[in-house]
Amino acid sequence: MQHRMNNRMNRKIRGGNGTFMGMDVLILHTIGRRSGQPRDTPISWFPGDDGSWLLVASGGKNGHPDWFLNLMAHPDQATVQLPGSDTVAVTPHVLDGAERTAAWEQIAAAQPRYDKYQAKAGREYAVVRLSTT
Repeated sequence: MQHRMNNRMNRKIRGGNGTFMGMDVLILHTIGRRSGQPRDTPISWFPGDDGSWLLVASGGKNGHPDWFLNLMAHPDQATVQLPGSDTVAVTPHVLDGAERTAAWEQIAAAQPRYDKYQAKAGREYAVVRLSTT
């Protein structure tokens, strides 16, 4: 079911419609950490101060979601695709300290539901900045 939903969302993004539940969505292209196969994941994003994209690693049954683990396993092979655009190579950077705090405040102000999700999760979500390479 999740694969069908992701495929449907990916088609919408490629066609130029990049919103879901009031959030901007892009396609994150990674390589599977175990399979070595390409993975295309629609994911909400927030604008970084420097023209980058901020992603929140929420979800995941027992920790980080698969897209995050795949991204960290093969960071040099990551690309993103914005609505109706071609793919762009990116470099991921997991934020910590003051950088993460500032980014989280921006994300929570834009989508307060993320604060609620994190409180229920019992862990601090990773925030990833994707910058063009």
